[in-house]
Amino acid sequence: MRFGLFLFFCVALPAPAPADERDVTPDSEIARAAVARGEILPLSELLPRLLEAFPGEVLDIEIDLYPDGRFEEYEFEVLTLDGRLIEVDMDAATGEITDVEDED
Repeated sequence: MRFGLFLFFCVALPAPAPADERDVTPDSEIARAAVARGEILPLSELLPRLLEAFPGEVLDIEIDLYPDGRFEEYEFEVLTLDGRLIEVDMDAATGEITDVEDED
């Protein structure tokens, strides 16, 4: 009886959901595909805007996602010409600068 009940639960329980695309595809490929679909702007378009507003050296770039998987914003870490370390957030779709913060 116990074996039959165990077998019932093994068969009746749903199988694990298939892996999400982001679980198996490198972020760079996902971002490249989003650029190709016109969902986000390429870095080649954003970097000149960024460096015009905040001249210096870009040290790091990250991209954030909304909970539903769409790209939200790029985060740039910039060492300015006067030696400040700042984080500049840009909307991934429009290139609008949405936030600037000093980093510690």
